[in-house]
Amino acid sequence: MSLASSRLTVGIAGAGAAAFALAAFLERAGHRAVLWSPSGRRTAAIAAGAPLAASGALEGSFAPAVATDAEALACGADVVIVAVPGFGLKPVIDALVPHLRSGQPVIFSAHLSFAALFLGTRLAARGVSLPIVTWGTTLAVARQNEGRDAVKFHTLRKRIDVATLPAAVAGEGLALCQALFGDRFVPRNGLLAISLSNVNPQNHMGISLCNLTRIENGEVWPLSGNVTPAVGRLLEALDAERLAIAAELGLEVRSVIDHFQLSFDVPRGSVHAMNQEIHRRGQGGNGPVGADTRYVTEDVPYGLQVTATLGELVGRPARLHRIGVEVFSALYGRDFAAENRLLAAMDLPSLSLDALRTAAATGVLPRLVEDCATPGPAAAPTARG
Repeated sequence: MSLASSRLTVGIAGAGAAAFALAAFLERAGHRAVLWSPSGRRTAAIAAGAPLAASGALEGSFAPAVATDAEALACGADVVIVAVPGFGLKPVIDALVPHLRSGQPVIFSAHLSFAALFLGTRLAARGVSLPIVTWGTTLAVARQNEGRDAVKFHTLRKRIDVATLPAAVAGEGLALCQALFGDRFVPRNGLLAISLSNVNPQNHMGISLCNLTRIENGEVWPLSGNVTPAVGRLLEALDAERLAIAAELGLEVRSVIDHFQLSFDVPRGSVHAMNQEIHRRGQGGNGPVGADTRYVTEDVPYGLQVTATLGELVGRPARLHRIGVEVFSALYGRDFAAENRLLAAMDLPSLSLDALRTAAATGVLPRLVEDCATPGPAAAPTARG
């Protein structure tokens, strides 16, 4: 992995708020950003010549390029960043795998559902080896406008947990992230730590469950302002389950209190008090509008389900996480546990803890390599974006 070039071309698979935020940041830093929307819809305005307008914590007008397909994105990029919702991970990985080359770094922003293991295993079947960098959260808290040509930065995160597969190139992965995005990365002890570092699913569960009628009715409501004392206590109880799993694995991960303090630079306190301060400062934004929100459709199967599965593997059941999966499945009339296509493809629940630890260090699930026949160039994936 060479960082000799002062201007890197970074292909971004995705075109939502997180992807637009990455593109704006990279362009401002002097790199070349290339966006790929699997459906083509979210990049239509930019492809037609509209500038990408950024406001809030980062301001400016930028002109990222637009790739027509996964092959064009991968073949023209020094680095590829995957920034799609959980339900888009498998089809996007399937589309990228035939075109990635050895030594070409791939970054997951943010990492969900052991997607790095799925990618590493698929690439191993091709004989391709490359660094896979995983982040515990996204670069920014941001929102995309309806016209898909602007992004508002509510905040740029000061600290992002990072780990690289295989573990032997962790230093190179950290250096790459710093070269692209500055000194905001905290090395963590491997993929298991990163998988337990993303607090968004647990937070979104508590907030969405307790404000579901607002969401269904399409109300405009302040997100942080509605983290009442009761909601704050639920988020803290969910966090205790996640931290207990990490402790059982001997891993150090940040708490939800750390998350709010580092993301929004507010004084430490209860989750309720910190969110009220975030709301007072106008940093929290509004909550989701409409039941088809990623706070549920992504975070339940690709976040809560993963934490619950890890808890069961290590003998520290995450009861509230598991109940969250079941309650939201009942509310939505769906089987969210079964919707996680990545866990199903890897059959993660059947792994022993030792096998999972080994895979998390190497980036490969050996038992699946022979089953991963290399596909030809894939048809356009069905992932949204």
